Amino acid sequence: MKKLASVAVYCGASNGVDPGYADFAHDFGRLLATEGIALVYGGGGIGLMGAVAKGALRAGGEVHGVITEALRVKELAYLELTSLLVVDTMHERKAAMSDRADAFVALPGGFGTFDELFEAVTWMQLGIHEKPCGILNYRGFFDDLVTFIDKTTSAGFIKPAHRDTLVVEADGFAMLQRFRAWEPARIPKIVDRDQP
Repeated sequence: MKKLASVAVYCGASNGVDPGYADFAHDFGRLLATEGIALVYGGGGIGLMGAVAKGALRAGGEVHGVITEALRVKELAYLELTSLLVVDTMHERKAAMSDRADAFVALPGGFGTFDELFEAVTWMQLGIHEKPCGILNYRGFFDDLVTFIDKTTSAGFIKPAHRDTLVVEADGFAMLQRFRAWEPARIPKIVDRDQP
């Protein structure tokens, strides 16, 4: 793949019950900065979103936030970023993050995190983008979800080649290394049997 210059991180606007979640997010932000990779994220200053941004900023990294006007107050938009784009809708927010990122990573979070991850993976599957998507699996947080994805693949609803493009790692550096070596799935195109 091309140079990994920016990574979009999807994660919770909450800290969760384990203080380790925020530490893990902070460390991943710092890792991105030390690797010279810009962070693209949801623009909030609270929860894991705030932790990953602070980790990157404290290590001298670039951090680009994208937030909706409605969430700007609710998620306490972080104003000390390299840039903060305020948009009208969640659709615009996700599209803007996608446009600015070379890869996508989910850290622990809730419904919003799942939504963003699966949209990025679906867009990759449909060929809307050719960028790696990954799950950073802190202390097995995503184990059940990964098992379900594998079950869905076994049941024939996800092509194994598409499943194989979803990177799952517990370590941030290993994730970045796999992103750098990542290749999109090569699925033969469906041929219309009625066409000559």
